[in-house]
Amino acid sequence: MRRAFGLFVFIFVLACNLCSCAQQKLTAAAATAHVGERATVCGRVAGVHHAISSKGQPTFINLDQPYPNQLFQIVIFGNDLANFENPPQKYSGKKVCVTGTIQIFKVAPEIVAHDSSAIELQ
Repeated sequence: MRRAFGLFVFIFVLACNLCSCAQQKLTAAAATAHVGERATVCGRVAGVHHAISSKGQPTFINLDQPYPNQLFQIVIFGNDLANFENPPQKYSGKKVCVTGTIQIFKVAPEIVAHDSSAIELQ
């Protein structure tokens, strides 16, 4: 029994590692077709806006096109902002990839990033 449990744990960990390696890499435009999935979305930052007066004080990082025509957005809520190094300066105009679960907010697909390890400069 103990051996079977150990084998189960080994296979589970191996499967999790294989899944993360095979994770999808999507363009900002393709993200809409993958809502609810965990993926990596890549694009060029077309604008960064900190909505300080909005609920949750989110920072929006818009990919490929600026607001209100963004194809995809990365959202960093105010309570997570300390986990990032000056998003407007660090990401503006650069190509980035973000990893997480794609969801829709109003009309734009997005990933909410809780720490800087979710966003990778390309």
